[in-house]
Amino acid sequence: MHNNSMKPLAYEACPQCDLLLNAEAIAVGIKAHCPRCGCLLYRPRHYSIERSFALSLTGLILFIPVNLLPLVGIVVLDNAQDASLWSGVASLYEEGLWGVAALVFLASLFFPFLKIMLSLLISGHLYFRKTHRHLSIWMRTLQHLDEWAMLEVYTLGIIVACVKLASRTELKFGFGLAAFIALLLVIVMLSSSLDEHLFWRRIDALNKSARKKT
Repeated sequence: MHNNSMKPLAYEACPQCDLLLNAEAIAVGIKAHCPRCGCLLYRPRHYSIERSFALSLTGLILFIPVNLLPLVGIVVLDNAQDASLWSGVASLYEEGLWGVAALVFLASLFFPFLKIMLSLLISGHLYFRKTHRHLSIWMRTLQHLDEWAMLEVYTLGIIVACVKLASRTELKFGFGLAAFIALLLVIVMLSSSLDEHLFWRRIDALNKSARKKT
């Protein structure tokens, strides 16, 4: 005998092998893997929305000193010259290395800023339970930004440059470098604390609620 009141099962596809799986709630601290390919499907995190909102706001504030304050100062023959993110991009452009300047700008400035802004918008809407017609688009874009926001690569370049210049000239590290390192840590923490599965569930719930009201 069939029970007509029984709700249909919800399924999710594995992003790696497309295996259909029952969507079930997973306790915090437990990892859900695909039984076929072993892909990590999701791992619930404590207070993901609240932490993402706080970290995004912190990262947005840190972007101000990172772009305005010097990272490293070089002293040559009593002449001091400060270097910042913007001056590095401008120097590459003036040297005719337009492609390299564009890549440095995108990877070290534009994409990290876009990632923080999208995280702030999404987590803010979810925290205050406010729907928006572009929430799903923002979330999909955010999921692809980790491949392009590469502040850690830029940090490695700064370290290599400082090691090479340390034996030839005097270096002075500015407050911008401290803000840059703090921003890098915030972005790493933001990536680790963002629970994509929870975010998508909350977005779907807000979208359904908005459709019912209309």
